[in-house]
Amino acid sequence: MGRWLVTNLLFSAAFALMTFGAVAEGTPPLRHGIAMHGEPALAPGFEHLPYANPQAPKGGRITLALQGTFDSLNPLIVLGVAPDVVPRYVLQPLMMRSADEPFTIYGLLARAIEMPEDRSSITFHLDPRARFSDGHSLTAEDVRFSFEMLKRYGKPFHRSSFGHVRAVEILDPHRIRFDLSGSNDRELPLLIGMMTVFPAHATNPETFDKTSLTPPVGSGPYVISEVKPGERVVLTRRKDYWGEDLPITRGLYNFDEIRYDFYRDANTLFEAFKAGLYDFRIEGDPGQWTTGYGIPAVRSGQVVRETMATRLPKGMNGFVFNTRKPLFSDVRVREAVSYLFDFDWVNRNLFFGQLTRSNSYFSGSDLASTGRPADARERMLLAESQSPLRDDILEGRWEPPTSDGSGRDRDMARKALTLLADAGWVLEGDILRKKATGEFFTFELLVNSRSQERLGLNFSQSLSRIGIQARVRLVDDVQYWRRLARFDFDMVQWLWPASLSPGNEQRNRWGSAAAQRSGSHNHAGVASPAIDRLIDALLEAKRREDFVSAVRALDRTLLSGFYVVPLFYLKDQWLAYSSDLNKPETVPLMGTNIDTWWRKPH
Repeated sequence: MGRWLVTNLLFSAAFALMTFGAVAEGTPPLRHGIAMHGEPALAPGFEHLPYANPQAPKGGRITLALQGTFDSLNPLIVLGVAPDVVPRYVLQPLMMRSADEPFTIYGLLARAIEMPEDRSSITFHLDPRARFSDGHSLTAEDVRFSFEMLKRYGKPFHRSSFGHVRAVEILDPHRIRFDLSGSNDRELPLLIGMMTVFPAHATNPETFDKTSLTPPVGSGPYVISEVKPGERVVLTRRKDYWGEDLPITRGLYNFDEIRYDFYRDANTLFEAFKAGLYDFRIEGDPGQWTTGYGIPAVRSGQVVRETMATRLPKGMNGFVFNTRKPLFSDVRVREAVSYLFDFDWVNRNLFFGQLTRSNSYFSGSDLASTGRPADARERMLLAESQSPLRDDILEGRWEPPTSDGSGRDRDMARKALTLLADAGWVLEGDILRKKATGEFFTFELLVNSRSQERLGLNFSQSLSRIGIQARVRLVDDVQYWRRLARFDFDMVQWLWPASLSPGNEQRNRWGSAAAQRSGSHNHAGVASPAIDRLIDALLEAKRREDFVSAVRALDRTLLSGFYVVPLFYLKDQWLAYSSDLNKPETVPLMGTNIDTWWRKPH
């Protein structure tokens, strides 16, 4: 038998013995995974993830590319601009999410867990084989240290979620228990399970919250072998990686070297791909996908183009109103401005008709509220939360405004001006003014790419037809993210991605506490007790049907607030990649994952 099979059989036998012992002592049985709702799809002792190829050859190098720059290697803190390479490849979480299930995690650093049915606590049994790249064992003390660092210095999402943990207790060097009693949050055990673990002996708590380009010590499959600030990060696969034969990692991390190159703007990024400077690209520009790939490498077969269907909600892409600003504090003003975005014209003239209009925060899934009336469970939740809903949204009849596609739809302009007049704005000549004060209706639209700038300029021109002056300002990455973290903008284009299991991240996006918390994703400044209660409801739901009703109720309430001008999404995923790359036949629920790919042997 191969070494991995022997290891797996031994692990399965040990797991069964541990489980029997736990039951005999009257404690919760040991688990190999946790699902947000129901049970994990993979049984204990599974051999590999269903979308990974355990026979994939190891070796070679892949070059990837990102737009922008970086001044840090730690994306888990508020300061700095950092790529996700460290938590993805260098550090590891206690448990790893499956990309083929709505929200299920399986053991990685933790080989098993104990958790009662009410999820009031979770105890992690660490794998004693786990080692950092400097040879030190990973212990429960490292887990506690990491939790305290993220709770104190991490992103708002970490600080908010981990703040609900009542206590942390180290039971022995390889067991640690988190007391979650009173949190009423069924997702919290999964969030702690996905927590990235740092080495306590090699991490300075005094400087953890500061930007740094020093490669960290981690337990993951790669080490950072080269850093060129703002330009390049190179990772080299560890030959002594402790988790090489784990079921959760088998068939993953197949490249000996992963190189990330950074490009300042989208045009340079695309030109670099056409020149063969990197190997894999997810295309998001319909114009480029339609007309930009007539290059020799595609014609000769050196570059493969592929359209891949995705099965996830598409999230909300929109121009976001900063409701902290007095100008956008009135919902009538926000709805009026949304009438001036002419999707049909934009889609036809700028995007070759390839886009679909966003009409929900969970578009393209059964979580979306549009197109269906609220059911009895939703209506009960909405009544309990005192959520103010319009009849058309409650009944599922609402859709974003549809124009005649001319780019100068007079009916849309009239509807916008009627709403603005109700809110106290009047059109005098070609300038919109506040009737009570005489102030102009003017604001800044902050963008950080040429494609955002082009779309923003089109929107600005449409708004000028009713006397609104929208200035489009293009800034570099560092300035953009700094201003975004401080909510120093009037309007910004943003995409909130969605999953089939939305959870605590909704607090960071829409919760009242996040509205004034620097670095949160509540860019719109939403502060609504009704929304807070609906987020609580989706987190407390035990059955999938109750969960879906809570998410749809949240969706309806967000749509009623007109916090964004809904834009668009791509129905499918467009890939372009080097022909000497290969991938598994099975595509997971969440779409292709480059960590399952490999370089074809020569």
